[in-house]
Amino acid sequence: MQLAIGKIRVFGPIRFWVWSVGIWCHCCICFGQQQATPVENESAIRARRIYWETDARYKRESKNAEAAWQFGRACFDAAEFSTNSTERAKIAEQGIAACKQALAQKNDLAAAHYYLVMNLGELAQTRGLSALKLVDQMEKEFELARTLDESLDYAGPDRNLGLLYRDAPSWISVGSKSKARKHLIRAVELAPNYPENHLNLSEGYVKWSDHNGVRRELKALEELWPMARTNLVGAAWSSSWIDWEQRLKELKKKVEGPSKALESPRQKTSDK
Repeated sequence: MQLAIGKIRVFGPIRFWVWSVGIWCHCCICFGQQQATPVENESAIRARRIYWETDARYKRESKNAEAAWQFGRACFDAAEFSTNSTERAKIAEQGIAACKQALAQKNDLAAAHYYLVMNLGELAQTRGLSALKLVDQMEKEFELARTLDESLDYAGPDRNLGLLYRDAPSWISVGSKSKARKHLIRAVELAPNYPENHLNLSEGYVKWSDHNGVRRELKALEELWPMARTNLVGAAWSSSWIDWEQRLKELKKKVEGPSKALESPRQKTSDK
């Protein structure tokens, strides 16, 4: 697992922005919307445990910037598994406050800028149209995090900027195909062995009708998949793999057509 500033990821949540009826939402496996599988429950339990542990530390060390941003990270991860908007907003607001406190003490903490905006994204999910007001701030904070540490969270700043530009409408927000492409490609360059980065870029190519780009990224995914399956293991990554497998399957449907068998790189490896 990548170590950027401490252990940046607690688990591998689904982290891509979509625009739906003018509302920013952070796609995740939500137990309030569907029945959770055992591995999803495992990830949720882990996120909750780390949330309480970091909260306790943050309360003991209220002047410690590291304790503050780590609690902010835990808030984001816990909010991913919230079952309702009230709970999600409450946890996200705690994370926002903690990251702001960390930045008040040390403004050059990339992780604090990064998890500030990630919690803003969780809060935006609960705000409806008023979430539009948060987009500029989100863009600014991702840029700051990127300037301070572009490798953070497997190229998280570029990855999320790319998704922000890709999925926001250009006529009323920051949407931009050229900016999206630039940042999604940069995320792949910085963390080429992280499946999420290739999946995001592949989905961008689908949106832009770049069939050669999709095929190129699918080939890269096929090559990195076995190694990623070996390196990104355990409860920390259970929910991510559920998401990644499904998204890969959908991408292959679009490229190969419904008549061909859909087989993930993992399945191909196991069959040999």
